[in-house]
Amino acid sequence: MLDRDIPVGVIALADQIRPAAAETVTTLATLTGSAPVLLTGDNAGAAGRVAAEARISEVHAGLLPQDKVDRVRGLQQDGHRVLLVGDGVNDAPALATADLGIAMGRYGSDLALTTADAVLVRDDLAALPGLIALSRRARRLVTANLVIAGSFISVLVAWDLLGDLPLPLGVAGHEGSTVIVGLNGLRLLAGAAWRRAGGRHTVAPSAEPTP
Repeated sequence: MLDRDIPVGVIALADQIRPAAAETVTTLATLTGSAPVLLTGDNAGAAGRVAAEARISEVHAGLLPQDKVDRVRGLQQDGHRVLLVGDGVNDAPALATADLGIAMGRYGSDLALTTADAVLVRDDLAALPGLIALSRRARRLVTANLVIAGSFISVLVAWDLLGDLPLPLGVAGHEGSTVIVGLNGLRLLAGAAWRRAGGRHTVAPSAEPTP
């Protein structure tokens, strides 16, 4: 007969990090030049284990939603631009506070998906570094397009003020700059743009770890 006061077994439950998490953390740290931070409501022991597996050195555990917001604001006050990745209801306030909030589409809560600035629809952490690199490339193209358009307009206006600009040439110059700007922007649609942006880089979970 078994003694009811003596345990006969132990059942342990633990979160499992995504397969690409550790590699993505390393890639993001290299890409951004900043060490990732783990903000979680889990206890310190569980958070420390997940952080070690994901190669994250700075961990803040046992946080309530407002505590996460305070941590994000603290980083911003220190001069950092904060990108937060999360998927839970508790992450929503911090996602709204961060400079850029990204939610995980498949397992993310409705509140997190609504609050985030962007959603990784396929839940592929490895896409995040490539997304960041591509957005930087897009910004460079936008800047180049503004310079191109501004240069064309400046030349045409100066020509008209200081000389005699034929109307057909003015129309051709203006519309021509529009065509050049459009074609330059279309470069982002090419598959090569994604490959140059990073192909399959990897991500850092900066909120609740997801099983």
